[in-house]
Amino acid sequence: MSEYTVQGIAITELAERFGTPMYVYDADIIARQFRGLRERLHPSVEMFYSLKANPNISICALLHSMGARAEVSSLTELITAQRAGVPAEQIMFLGPGKSRNEITACVKGDVTLICESFGELALIDEIAGGLGVTARVVLRVNPAFAVKGSGLTMGGKPRQFGIDEDALLSTSDLAGTYPSVYLCGFQAYMGTRFLTEDVIVENTARILERAEALSEKLGIPLEVVDVGGGLGVAYFDGERDLDVAALTEQLNPVFAAFADRHPQTRLVMELGRYLVGHGGIYAVEVRYVKESMGELFAVADGGTNHHMAAVGIGSFVKRNFPMRLLSREGSPETARWNVTGPLCTPNDTLGKAVELPADVRPGDVIGVERSGAYGPTASPVHFLSHGYPAEVLVHNGQARLIRSRDDAESMLASQILHQFTTEEN
Repeated sequence: MSEYTVQGIAITELAERFGTPMYVYDADIIARQFRGLRERLHPSVEMFYSLKANPNISICALLHSMGARAEVSSLTELITAQRAGVPAEQIMFLGPGKSRNEITACVKGDVTLICESFGELALIDEIAGGLGVTARVVLRVNPAFAVKGSGLTMGGKPRQFGIDEDALLSTSDLAGTYPSVYLCGFQAYMGTRFLTEDVIVENTARILERAEALSEKLGIPLEVVDVGGGLGVAYFDGERDLDVAALTEQLNPVFAAFADRHPQTRLVMELGRYLVGHGGIYAVEVRYVKESMGELFAVADGGTNHHMAAVGIGSFVKRNFPMRLLSREGSPETARWNVTGPLCTPNDTLGKAVELPADVRPGDVIGVERSGAYGPTASPVHFLSHGYPAEVLVHNGQARLIRSRDDAESMLASQILHQFTTEEN
């Protein structure tokens, strides 16, 4: 490979046009991920895009144009989905600490709320009652079981997420207690980054079983059952991507059997990282190269301030995302490079001992691959006041800026300068 391209556009052309550091998203890859699963997954299952993975409005609009619904977790994400064209009946709002304003917006907009505590349920009831309407609510359950094999466990343990299964089973007359709430189903989300097909199938089957049992015990209709998701992306050595054909071959019979028993139930699967992770690359330009105590360093114009996931937060061992030299082929000889950013902290290391061409030099563009999820919005972008990078979407062979790069004026615009006088000091 002489130079990395996105739909035929050279990375150096993109860098010259939009500058670095930048995120580049390939719409073809995102479409491949969505359609590859949609075409194989049981037709009764609705695919919801979790905006937390990448809340850019153009990414949301792209996925919605292919049929994705939206799962949101903040007022801004809700407005993003709405402005991207997602109708209310295709949006669900999730999160353990919803504000009064967020709940009010959902109730007024007829957006389904996924409720995570009895206290929240009481607040939803109060707000809906004050507005003279009935709020649609799905109960998030923290099941009494746990499933192994996730990168981050979200249920089956003491968690801020959801209502413990035992606590739900010990209640009575929830509908009568909260008259301005219409309880219409259940959701459970057990974990993230699942890379084993069998685990996803087991997880899904057990959630569906729990939903049926809770519905019967509590008298709550099964209009919606959300099985979560957590489908993973392989980032590190020794990992493999999910085999979608093998996954759906096992998973579809589970959904089919449930759909036969409950033909009117909306089945929901949430997908974030899986849909967009493969489709993004974080491109940085090397500013300096140096050797320090026998180790090689490529110091770039962007780092963990834009890509905190590359640090390996939550991992005991630092492992590198896949990285490559993008702007040219480079020498056949390789060397181990520490790829670092511009921040004044030793933690600003995008990759440690990364195999790259031995002749990396200033002006080269290096890319962190599989970076379409949990990029800048999951990173300390304002640390040292560097700000957000540019975000670019390549669609149908055309590169479009979908987020402007921060500059000093945009970052200072929300700050207020108080003029001090010598008398005040």
